[in-house]
Amino acid sequence: MPLDQYQRDIDYLRISLTDACNLRCVYCMPEHMAFRRPAELLTDAELFRLITLFARLGFRKIRFTGGEPTLRPGLVQLVRHAARQPGVRQVSLTTNGLMLDQLARPLADAGLSSVNVSLDTLDPARFRELTRWGNVRDVLEGINAVEAAGLRLKLNAVPIRGVNDTDDAIALARLTLEHDRQVRFIEVMPFANNAGFQTGHIVRETELRARLEAALGPLEPLHAGKLDGEARMFRLPGARGAIGFISPVTSPFCAACNRVRLTADGRLRLCLLRDDEGDLRELLRGGATDQELETAIGAAIHRKPWGHNLASDLIPASRGMSEIGG
Repeated sequence: MPLDQYQRDIDYLRISLTDACNLRCVYCMPEHMAFRRPAELLTDAELFRLITLFARLGFRKIRFTGGEPTLRPGLVQLVRHAARQPGVRQVSLTTNGLMLDQLARPLADAGLSSVNVSLDTLDPARFRELTRWGNVRDVLEGINAVEAAGLRLKLNAVPIRGVNDTDDAIALARLTLEHDRQVRFIEVMPFANNAGFQTGHIVRETELRARLEAALGPLEPLHAGKLDGEARMFRLPGARGAIGFISPVTSPFCAACNRVRLTADGRLRLCLLRDDEGDLRELLRGGATDQELETAIGAAIHRKPWGHNLASDLIPASRGMSEIGG
C-alpha cells in the first residue's frame, strides 16, 4: 500500500472518465463550456492498464467520476475490469443519474458496489435553474433503478446560498426519515473557471445543520463523531437513513485523506484543491514499462501535500471541477 510523505495510506483512486457532461450545473462550470478532444483523453486500453497497476500497488477502492462518467461508452467494461482486480474491495460511481435507468443493472452485474447520485433539490423548477436544463424526474427514475439493482445509494447535494440552502435542503434531509438512504451535503468549493460564483455562495456546515435541526429536530452524531470517509454523519430522530456533511472549506479533513485522482487526460492529481499533478499519459504513450509507471506513481504519491491552502486564498487555477472529477 503506497504511503505519502506524511505516512498516510493512499489506497483510494478516483478516475475521471471524461470532462464532458450532459448538464451545466451553475456551481460546477460555465454554461458555454469547451471540453477536451477525444485524443486527449486516456483510452480504455490505457485505463485498463493503469487500473491493473494501481491495484497491484495496493489501491483498494476505485471510484469512477467525470464530468459525467455515464457518457463514457466503455463504462461497464471498465467497472468489470476494476472489480476483477485482486485486492480491490469496492468499485463505485459518482453520477448525475440521468442515464442510470439504463445502466444501473448492467453496472451492478459488472461488479459495481455503490452509486453516489448528485441531487441538489427535489423541486423541478429549482432543479432546472441549478442544472440549466435538467429534468429532476430523470434523476429520480435513475435512483429507483439503482435501488432495484441492489446497489448502495448515496445522494450528494451542494447547498448554494440563496438558492437551495433552506427548503430544498430540508426536503432532501426529510428523505432519510422514511428511506434507508444517506443524504450528504457538500460545501461548494472554489475552482479556476467558476471561483467568483463559488466563493460567494458557500453555506457553512454549522449554518446548514442549525436550519435542518430547527425544521426536523435534533441531529444525533453517528460513529462517535468520527468521519465516514470524508463525511460527518448524523441521524434525525426515528430516521431510517442518515445525513452527512462534507465540509472541505470550513472543516477540512486533510489529515485523514487517503485518495488521489486520475484526470480524464491522464494526470495524477494529488489533492483536489491543489494544482500539483503527475503526467501518466505522457509515460504511457512514450513507451514506459509497468515498472517505470509504478515508480512514477509511487514518487507522485509520496509528495502528496498535507492539504489545501484555501485559508490562504490559494485557489486551484489549472482546472475546473468537471475537469478533475469529484
